[in-house]
Amino acid sequence: MIQFLLNQQPVTEQHIDPNLTVLNYLRHHQRRCGSKEGCASGDCGACTVTLGKEVNGEMRYETVNSCLTLVSSLQGKQLITVEDLQQGDRLHPVQQAMVDCHASQCGFCTPGFVMSLFTLKKNSQSWDRHQTEQALAGNLCRCTGYRPIVDAARQACESATRDSFDRQQASVVQQLQALKNNRLQQIDWQDHRCLMPKTVAQLAELYQRYPDARLLAGGTDLTLQITQQYKSLPLLIALEQIDELKQCVVNQHEIVLGAATSLTACSHFLADKLPVFAQVLERFASLQIRNQGTLGGNIANASPIGDTPPMLLALDAALILQCGAEQRRLPLTQFFLRYRKTALQPGEFIRAVVIPKVTVSHNFHAWKVSKRLDDDISAVFAAFNLQIIDGVIVNARVAFGGMAEIPKRASACEQQLTGQRLDLRTLEYACRALAEDFQPLSDFRASADYRLQVAKNLLRRYWHLLSGELTITEVARYVS
Repeated sequence: MIQFLLNQQPVTEQHIDPNLTVLNYLRHHQRRCGSKEGCASGDCGACTVTLGKEVNGEMRYETVNSCLTLVSSLQGKQLITVEDLQQGDRLHPVQQAMVDCHASQCGFCTPGFVMSLFTLKKNSQSWDRHQTEQALAGNLCRCTGYRPIVDAARQACESATRDSFDRQQASVVQQLQALKNNRLQQIDWQDHRCLMPKTVAQLAELYQRYPDARLLAGGTDLTLQITQQYKSLPLLIALEQIDELKQCVVNQHEIVLGAATSLTACSHFLADKLPVFAQVLERFASLQIRNQGTLGGNIANASPIGDTPPMLLALDAALILQCGAEQRRLPLTQFFLRYRKTALQPGEFIRAVVIPKVTVSHNFHAWKVSKRLDDDISAVFAAFNLQIIDGVIVNARVAFGGMAEIPKRASACEQQLTGQRLDLRTLEYACRALAEDFQPLSDFRASADYRLQVAKNLLRRYWHLLSGELTITEVARYVS
């Protein structure tokens, strides 16, 4: 069974379909229809709800797309919806700000905006425009325009008014702490079942017993099979409750990131260690997706357009894989075999991602090219990491996403760079070598010619950044 709080109300569910999304649970089981389905793919934000977690005796709030969140993710949390915000006979300050600033027209998207602003206010000490833009990037409005919504965010965040959630925090913390346990849990309905281990040892034993089970980490990609392809997933093993898989540490030689670390948590952890990595993650989908999606999931789904694999390839990262009690270390360059196919063996899972400290340098840079700035998928993703001594490139790591059927290092380009001086002639040959490394496909995001040209231009941009002397125009003229 699963146990959670629906606002202040304890809820226990045993026989419930593990394929059920939180959105459909709210609308069909709880008759809460404030959260709307706009896309069923995590793009529009109309279904946004807030999940409260107890962390070291304090409440931490995060927005998620309820259309992509399965009910097993509710275990041990507080689920807050737009219906819960009313303060007695008055609106919540966030709702009042939306009214005062004329920030709603048709109202379909408004509940999602309200929940994003509510969570922003709970996590902010004051108003910050960048944080506001990040919080709202996953919420789309077709009719109002965003200026009045940003005005509402400012009014709400600058208000010092305490709400019922502040007053009830101690009680909620106590209730959520009481729900914690180390027992294996499960929910089931007809022939659907979800197992919820609490330790890596439990996970390893279960996955060996059920190697055909689908691992559910954040589920932001896997759940699309349910909501978009109308498939049923008969057996799930949920990783949400395994704290060991969320541990991130720095030791003498390596940065170790737990595979179930959310992309939001990953960004926060790496902010002062790999700031470029953390900054690029701000363009990974939306905040709702980053709060739910995991680093290991982004790697394991083996998408050729995933954002983290090219950066990790350029950092010479490795994976710690586990099957039963046995672990092995595999360079990421050997993990991707072909389209959506990896080196994972039956019953084997990613335990951690390891980044050697020696590859972390100020020469590491990455860029994402997509049709829009926020909440979009890469057409081309490039990551560069050159080690230069006395003007000579002694080690080159160049990796791309969106250029092949897998995320891939540009080996021919790297060979042209290694051992050469940082000059225009080297750049010319390196750009030409990219055509040997990649024969990209054309699709609705970009043509093959466009992708190859963008890859060359990103290499030129990186070159310009390193040299500090060449202009983009000069580089393009020389190597075009």
